[in-house]
Amino acid sequence: MAISFDLTENTLYSRAYYHDVALKQMRPISRKYDDEEHAFPQEWVDFFWKHGRKGPQGGPTDGPSDGFVRVCVQAEELCWGDAGLYLRMPTPALGGSAVSAAGSKEQRKRFLSRFNEPEGTPCWGAMAITEPGAGSDAAAIETTARLDGDEWVLNGTKIFCTAGEGASEAEGGFVVVWATLDRSAGRAGIKSFVVPAGTPGMKLVGLERKLGIRVSDTATLVFEDCRVPRENLLGREEVKQRKSGADSSAGKPGFKGAMATFDASRPIVAAMAVGVGRASLDFVKEELSRQGFAIRYDAPRYDQGAIERDVIEMEAQLQAARLLTWRAASMMTRGIPNSLEASMAKAKAGLVVTEITQKAVEILGPPGYSRKLMVEKWMRDAKINDIYEGTQQINQLIVARRILGYSSGQLR
Repeated sequence: MAISFDLTENTLYSRAYYHDVALKQMRPISRKYDDEEHAFPQEWVDFFWKHGRKGPQGGPTDGPSDGFVRVCVQAEELCWGDAGLYLRMPTPALGGSAVSAAGSKEQRKRFLSRFNEPEGTPCWGAMAITEPGAGSDAAAIETTARLDGDEWVLNGTKIFCTAGEGASEAEGGFVVVWATLDRSAGRAGIKSFVVPAGTPGMKLVGLERKLGIRVSDTATLVFEDCRVPRENLLGREEVKQRKSGADSSAGKPGFKGAMATFDASRPIVAAMAVGVGRASLDFVKEELSRQGFAIRYDAPRYDQGAIERDVIEMEAQLQAARLLTWRAASMMTRGIPNSLEASMAKAKAGLVVTEITQKAVEILGPPGYSRKLMVEKWMRDAKINDIYEGTQQINQLIVARRILGYSSGQLR
């Protein structure tokens, strides 16, 4: 079956709306909150909670929908505005993706309905995976969960939790915490638990100072005898002991269900990267045009100048990343397994946005490197897309495993 990436009228209308939001609401405060790291962007949070989360009003309502592709188009437009502010939006975010991927119908209603209520105060969702001793290898998680009566007791430390401040402290927020029930079971022992904001034993102990996306609240959370109801476990409680030499991730719904979160989140991160890359590319083309420099697309490559070749290559790579992203998103919409395609999109977009933003600074010379222009900020914001949601190396490893048919135990 052929896949068309001609966007529907609904998505085109939505793209125009969110581009307007990015231009009028995000760009004017982008530099301010880059300078004032960790300052709370009250005006942006209030706007998005009251207006942005509802999406465009009116416009075409009939006809087919692009499904998850539309979500990626929205992410691209808003990250064209500012990637850090995008991560500060009061939404379920990664925590919501985990609940949607591995939670029951009752859990989805209980933890996600708040974000659709017309009233109430802003709240956030977050996911806590990374630890001081466990980064890309999620199976190395040391945070523990033990059952005590009708409650799970969590103990451990989580770092680099995007939206961790809002999710752990704002009423209605929640953090999805990955923990092990049995270290000897390997990946099979990893489960995820929903910890509502304000739960005793969950402590926010610090926020990271970062190269880019500085307005984003990247938190360190400590769990000390943190108790949550038994029904807050996502997936099944059973832990099946692995056999010697077996791939511990195979056939284990707990870990596999948690990992399915990335099949949804990686295309979104890829779309975010495309948005930052497009911001840089758009600015370069506008600046070249302002200086009277025209890109000759119809000229033979040997007759083009270095800048012309660079800009055309930047455009081609950006479009390749976008199409890979939309493909992964389209597959998810249709219920087709997309783990390979999600990792391909994430790896490609992370590499492309890093190259495009660096090239933009290079083309613009000293002004591009200075704080007079936004391109230096976009270059800093870009790099995280090659790191979170699985590093470039991890995603390439996943792609290789899927293509070659190897397990995680066979190809490391």
